[in-house]
Amino acid sequence: MAEATSAPEQPELKRAIGPKLLLFFVVGDILGTGIYALTGNVAGKIGGALWLPFLVAFVVAFLTAFSYLELVGKYPRAAGAALYTNRAFKIQFLTFMVAFAVMSSGITSASSAALAFGRTYLQSVIKEFFSDTFTVSATLVAILFIIGLALINFRGVSESVKANVVLTCIELSGLVIIIAIGIYAVLAGDGDPSRLTQVDPAPGQSALVAITSATALAFFAMVGFEDSVNMAEECRDPVRIFPRAMLWGMVIAAIIYVLVAITSSLLIPADELSKAGSSALLRVVTVGAPGFPLWIFSLIGLFAVINSALINMLMASRLIYGMANERIIPKVFGTVHPFRRTPWISIIFTSGVAIILVSTTDIAKLGGTTALLLLVVFTIVNIAVLVLRKEKVDHKHFRAPTWVPVLGAITCAYLASPLSGRASADYEIALYLLAAGIVLWLINRLVHGKVTFDAEKLAK
Repeated sequence: MAEATSAPEQPELKRAIGPKLLLFFVVGDILGTGIYALTGNVAGKIGGALWLPFLVAFVVAFLTAFSYLELVGKYPRAAGAALYTNRAFKIQFLTFMVAFAVMSSGITSASSAALAFGRTYLQSVIKEFFSDTFTVSATLVAILFIIGLALINFRGVSESVKANVVLTCIELSGLVIIIAIGIYAVLAGDGDPSRLTQVDPAPGQSALVAITSATALAFFAMVGFEDSVNMAEECRDPVRIFPRAMLWGMVIAAIIYVLVAITSSLLIPADELSKAGSSALLRVVTVGAPGFPLWIFSLIGLFAVINSALINMLMASRLIYGMANERIIPKVFGTVHPFRRTPWISIIFTSGVAIILVSTTDIAKLGGTTALLLLVVFTIVNIAVLVLRKEKVDHKHFRAPTWVPVLGAITCAYLASPLSGRASADYEIALYLLAAGIVLWLINRLVHGKVTFDAEKLAK
């Protein structure tokens, strides 16, 4: 009888990412659809003090970042919230729901990008080159946009971090244009600084609720930093470089957001920004720099939302594929196309959900739902880091002060709760999405019975 041989050991991922590339990755992952599409909606909730919710959202995200830094330093490999949840609580249904919530946030984020593409930036380009005589259905464009992403996803996309540097620079250039317009306006004596302190609550609403409800939506603009933990295995000395890159990346993004918000409020009253909706930044460019070619900013906006949407749909389809491979949802979702070698069933499923969302909801609801789902996940991660303090590792790693994850859990839970003034539609959409996950879980339990899965493999 032939002697059994062990399977060859898998090679490690190439550690090609240094501190500068990691910093660009963090900044690029945060910048995108949120600020380009939701500035007007946030202004409608708070008034002229538009910069305040973006600053508060940064503080809440910054607290949670310390928990991620402790966990990625403790477990320096490609991982995520699902792995941390499983290690801390060892409840596989909870692990599944966290993974499904992350997946759902990717779909809602991509759907909001699709609407920004169809209803705002593409419409601006069409108007610039074809005037108002040529019209196109924004919802139809958003649906075609999702289908286009699905085809790219199906074909197979290999993203490199160096390419992310280029995309980040393009996204950043649009925001720098807004900031430059603000500086020019101030130097020219334009704008109304008194607006920057105006908080205008809705009838029957307190100023605190106006601020927190605006923050609950603005938080969408700060998400993305947590994705960088999945690059841990490809970083050189991740325990050392991660804290500085993640925290500085968040600070840079927050400074840009606050300056963009200040510029917007200086030049345009909050009610006009609110009426402009996802076109608010286009309105800022028009008012602050009338001679600037609007189509250039529109193309930058298109590029920003395309990049955000593609990354999120890739993540969502791969998470569904991973859950199917771990036999925690029906295995059909793990089907790989024989020629393209991509998870085509999971791509169709996630794209189908996105098409339903863009056909039935608006950008603000999708942005709010994305923030809600991730705030719940961040609450769990902040608690997990405290639970995992009892699990020791044999290497030095970053450790957050205990009060930081405690405050992070409290603030995330508050912004996710109805006390923050969050719209009820956010909960409805989130519950429908998570209910779909529970249905898939139950179908799988009926077919296969209780299944034990590898959360670390799922998180990769």
